[in-house]
Amino acid sequence: MLGLNHTSTSEFILVGFSAFPHLQLLFLLMYLFTLLGNLLIMATVWSERSLHTPMYLFLCALSVSEILYTVAIIPRMLADLLSAQRSIAFLACASQMFFSFSFGFTHSFLLTVMGYDRYVAICRPLRYNVLMSPRGGACLVGCSWAGGSVMGLVVTTAIFHLTFCGSHEIQHFLCHVPPLLKLACGNNVPAVALGVGLVCIMALLGCFLLILLSYVFIVAAILKIPSAEGRNKAFSTCASHLIVVIVHYGFASVIYLKPKGPHSQEGDILMATTYTVFTPFLSPIIFSLRNKELKVAMKKTFLSKLYSSGT
Repeated sequence: MLGLNHTSTSEFILVGFSAFPHLQLLFLLMYLFTLLGNLLIMATVWSERSLHTPMYLFLCALSVSEILYTVAIIPRMLADLLSAQRSIAFLACASQMFFSFSFGFTHSFLLTVMGYDRYVAICRPLRYNVLMSPRGGACLVGCSWAGGSVMGLVVTTAIFHLTFCGSHEIQHFLCHVPPLLKLACGNNVPAVALGVGLVCIMALLGCFLLILLSYVFIVAAILKIPSAEGRNKAFSTCASHLIVVIVHYGFASVIYLKPKGPHSQEGDILMATTYTVFTPFLSPIIFSLRNKELKVAMKKTFLSKLYSSGT
């Protein structure tokens, strides 16, 4: 964060949810459920030795990234829903942008790694233990976190090297790129906006195309399995990941690829919650309900403990 340009302003005002104080309870419950669901997944994988495999290592890393992503955004958003003073310091705003982008892109990279894991498991089963060794899995997780951090640093540095003048009111509930660009002034603003947009779109589109390519090969391999039972079993290992990918990129495309035109500020802000609140909320539900091994392990681990403590 060194070298950021804050000569023109020392703080911003977040005005995104000034008209929606009644939504605090809903977002609080969803936030708590997101934390609980992801912690439950992590605890189950940790305690059940049969789940100590690369696929569940990636799932744990995904849960960590979702927890940290929501922690970077939602607590501040909940506080602003009730507070009359919604100011945020310049460095705090830059930090929120860095962490939200870092954990957000880490999430996308981990979904890509999980797609590759499913490709190797179904299309290259004899080489799975070689390609997805514990060291290889840890390396893929580490690269995902490093890549997310680099993306967060690039975006944050580019935005906060701009000069901000005029109004300091951010028309959003977090320090996000588009509303901050509207507050920036200078001849380099269009170039920075274009550069940041291209970097983010290329990274997300690259992840999506790699996942799509993985599933093209996966579907082709599944269709070659002679028995219906075998096909169903193979597809069931991918179902939860595929649904999360569709939800993740579906909500992202609705927000970032919607056509330009007259939109109400409140409508755009509420739509942004689909990606920052609803997607992390749905992810642990999908993995818990659609992944048979994880669901059985949860019942075995926690219901048995509740039963034993009750007796």
